[in-house]
Amino acid sequence: MFVIGLTGSLGTGKSTVAAMFAKRGIKIIDADAITRDLLAPGKKCVKKVAKIFPGVILKTSTINRSELAKIVFKHPRELQKLTDILYPEALKVVKSLISRYKHESFVVLDVPLLFESGWDKITDTTIVVKAKRAQQIERAQKRLGLTRSDMMRRLQFQMPLKEKCDMADIIIDNSHGLMQTRKQVDEIINRLKKRKS
Repeated sequence: MFVIGLTGSLGTGKSTVAAMFAKRGIKIIDADAITRDLLAPGKKCVKKVAKIFPGVILKTSTINRSELAKIVFKHPRELQKLTDILYPEALKVVKSLISRYKHESFVVLDVPLLFESGWDKITDTTIVVKAKRAQQIERAQKRLGLTRSDMMRRLQFQMPLKEKCDMADIIIDNSHGLMQTRKQVDEIINRLKKRKS
């Protein structure tokens, strides 16, 4: 099995690219979905988050995600506290899924903070999805309903996109339309299949 680490920056279209890999029959391990599940009611991470961020817990024992985001995206130390709770547990789930998919030819590990978390070390190759800054802002505002200042604040907590591109084995340019992006995904799959055979 060949593990592909997929990342990008806010609004570059990483999720769109992950969906393109999925349409070609490749299993996707979605780190965002895993961390969301870890914060579902009744999960042990909820208690840990409640202890450190008591103001984000609603009466239904669920986490007010928008309130949590306001806190962690204002202070780097607060974000670190949250990732210290979530990432070790998420990594256990990721490794379990990789093991479950061991008979697959390829698996895509879709992680927003792939390099920042050090999870690139458990991949065989890394892909960064890039786009123009204006496109990033427009897409993030449309998809997440963020203001420009919220978007810029969140970007400050991520490794600069150029730095990610410098670290990547492969770059997908998602700034020229979906057809061009699909073409790049197909070329990458074909190239990786040849490498494996």
